[in-house]
Amino acid sequence: MTLRRPELAVGGVTIVDGRLLLVQRANPPAVGRWSVPGGRVELGEPLAAAVEREVAEETGLAVRCGPFLGWVERIGRSYHFVILDFEVELAAAGRPEPTAASDASAAAWVPLGELSSMPLVAGLADFLAERGLLPG
Repeated sequence: MTLRRPELAVGGVTIVDGRLLLVQRANPPAVGRWSVPGGRVELGEPLAAAVEREVAEETGLAVRCGPFLGWVERIGRSYHFVILDFEVELAAAGRPEPTAASDASAAAWVPLGELSSMPLVAGLADFLAERGLLPG
């Protein structure tokens, strides 16, 4: 029997001009749902480096990892992720267009006011609201 353990993952929350950078998940869990870019931390990889790598892999955008925002757990029949989410900022000025790649089937800048009408991953809207990142 293979011993399974929780996996450590990171997410990058990027907000520019009232728009949140989101990716549409191409793989389980939550295929087709929208989330902040992120993924697993590699062995020996510092958390900030993992955030920057994952955002770049999924969106093609270079970012700098900022402050820690909080953590969430996602537990299903075949997975257990502990996800550490960080605020990130773009490395370049402006709001360049993302290009979906890696585990993302789409990537977009979504106005914060439109998030409630999107099929988001479970808990994302609550996470953002609890941190004061959504409009009142």
